[in-house]
Amino acid sequence: MLIRAGYTLAFNTFGPTPMNLLLNVRPERAADLVTPEVITFDPPVPARQFADPFGNVCTRLVAPGGRIAMSADFVIRDSGEPDPVVPDAVQHSVEDLPDDVLLFLLGSRYCDTDKLSAVAWSLFGNTPLGCARVQAIVDYVHDRIRFDYLKADDTRSAFEGYTQREGVCRDFAHLAIAFCRCMNIPARYCTGYLGDIGVPPLPDPMDFSAWFEAYLGGRW
Repeated sequence: MLIRAGYTLAFNTFGPTPMNLLLNVRPERAADLVTPEVITFDPPVPARQFADPFGNVCTRLVAPGGRIAMSADFVIRDSGEPDPVVPDAVQHSVEDLPDDVLLFLLGSRYCDTDKLSAVAWSLFGNTPLGCARVQAIVDYVHDRIRFDYLKADDTRSAFEGYTQREGVCRDFAHLAIAFCRCMNIPARYCTGYLGDIGVPPLPDPMDFSAWFEAYLGGRW
């Protein structure tokens, strides 16, 4: 199937402002692009791209001050199949994890595992290892947090999401990631398009969305 995707974002700055954008599809999906994925700027500014340590395509520029808008409009090919479900995916012992995966066991600014470790083990310590444990975490987070766009807070951490019990998609993801990492399951934050395929039409524009991936059975 072919999917048309794109965005228009606008910012107002008080003066020249360096910016680093993460708006491109992942490199492993670049071969699926049917039309070029080109970011245009209004007003036009020089920009260059590079790959960060996580493999994301980033775009660097300096906004000149005042209003700047950036947009893209492209078509990408997709199978249309849902993500595979592997209920028997195994959980690896820490000593057996690949070196490049260990990073995703660490705490971070938004996934404050030091504050959630005892909670995580009390909630999930008796759940089966592997996919079943990750699913138990997902189910708990789904029930724990109430989604509310008006309660979005760009400084909210996983622990604050746990205690405040409200937020948006990134808060669900941060809490699930933190719980997984507390249980020695590597987990990482993902972001992408929240599409309008197969959902009732709404007058509101669609948005970017956040989710997470866990490392089980030798794959993300």
